[in-house]
Amino acid sequence: MKKLLIILYGGASYLVFLIAFIYAIGFVGNLVVPKSIDSGIEAPTTISVLINLGLLSLFAVQHSIMARPVFKKWFANYINPAIERSTYVLLSSLLLLLIYWKWQPITTVVWEAENMISTILTVIFFLGWSIVFLSTFMISHFELFGLTQIYENFKDKELSYPKFQVNLFYKIVRHPIMLGFVIAFWASPTMTLGHLLFTVVTTVYIFVAVKFLEERDLKKIIGKDYEEYQKKVPMIIPFTQKKKKLKTEN
Repeated sequence: MKKLLIILYGGASYLVFLIAFIYAIGFVGNLVVPKSIDSGIEAPTTISVLINLGLLSLFAVQHSIMARPVFKKWFANYINPAIERSTYVLLSSLLLLLIYWKWQPITTVVWEAENMISTILTVIFFLGWSIVFLSTFMISHFELFGLTQIYENFKDKELSYPKFQVNLFYKIVRHPIMLGFVIAFWASPTMTLGHLLFTVVTTVYIFVAVKFLEERDLKKIIGKDYEEYQKKVPMIIPFTQKKKKLKTEN
């Protein structure tokens, strides 16, 4: 019965993630969803900014703290380690749904593209989301979202951890998932002030969290192999590493 409950919990967490992920595309792109980044009743700008910053901060704090190895080790004392990742995924997804629900639109237009440029930006927008989704399968999609752990627990296997590997997009940048998000957030034919706030804050968070939190943890866990990887492949922006080397040589 306990194993069955864990399977149901893991499956439900993954389902909530899928809903949150798919809805994110519509939310950011103002596409066929009940509540998007630019829809809803507008409040005074100052209030909207404070509410939106509060929502994004709440997600950032949860997302950063629960991803740290120290927290995972502590958390495993209170829950079955098999559902640690599923719990992280579930809470992150629920907070995303909260952002979609309570986001305050600020519809002042910053830029608005038309005709061919609008089409190009739309294509780039979907390219960004494609990079995000495909990148998860280039490492370990089911481990990343907690399903592998659920399966191993059901089979009474010791929980395994994915090996460090560099595949496809990961040969271009170390964090292609984050690159995909940055592309998707910025590639907007119509950029409103509210959308720009979302984009700037999330972009800053991505770069800061990756550089000062995730990269530090990866160096500790993987060691020299990751340090060598850092020297050869740029963090998020493609080809920047090579440019730096050329400048040094010249």
